Amino acid sequence: MQTLSHAATCNDCFTSSRAAHYPNSDELGTDSGACGYGLFGATLNGGEVAAASDLYQNGIGCGACYKVRCTNSNYCSDKGTTVVITDQGMSHNTGFILSRRAIAGMAQTTDSAASLQALGIIDIEYKRVSCSYPNRNITIKIDENSNYPHYLAFVIWYQQGQRDITAVQLCETQNQACKLLDRSYGAVWTTTSPPTGLLSLRMLFSDENGYETWVVPPTNIPSNWKTGETYDTGIQVNL
Repeated sequence: MQTLSHAATCNDCFTSSRAAHYPNSDELGTDSGACGYGLFGATLNGGEVAAASDLYQNGIGCGACYKVRCTNSNYCSDKGTTVVITDQGMSHNTGFILSRRAIAGMAQTTDSAASLQALGIIDIEYKRVSCSYPNRNITIKIDENSNYPHYLAFVIWYQQGQRDITAVQLCETQNQACKLLDRSYGAVWTTTSPPTGLLSLRMLFSDENGYETWVVPPTNIPSNWKTGETYDTGIQVNL
């Protein structure tokens, strides 16, 4: 496993907003979110996930992590919780729609969590934080709509750090010929006539200040990639 590190944090840069919660009967997120994660998106981060409105950014915001805390002192803890953006949406001009588990993560007690859910709309504050999955490397999941060798689509799991993945390339390892992929929607990257042979992945991590870094994982994608398979890139990133 390889690790790249460089992070800057802001301890006081919370932004005020509002949040609703998913109306589903369980505590997790949705398995049909606009990021394209499927069932993985409902269970990522222990189910503490959210849909975002403006922060979705046409899919660029997928996989980003935010510290979220509610501001009602009767029910809310000071520490808040960390959620991962897995979907797009708003309800009554909210910035987030939170899973019920994320609501519980902000509450002082189980009873407080129930009270927060009963409110429907909750005043919150949030800030961008680094995503961290200590036991997981960045992983790609080949989408079921892929058609080897003519069409390749995949979603990136366990995005890490505080920067967004704004571009992805696939390169043939033998001749280093690279092809820039399209963001189909959310976190799903696609290409027709993909490169052949053993493939090297390149990801561009960008932040709001214009800093950009290309990251090349040490583990390659096999030449005979298969629909539905997941491939561990062998790298953790904290940019």
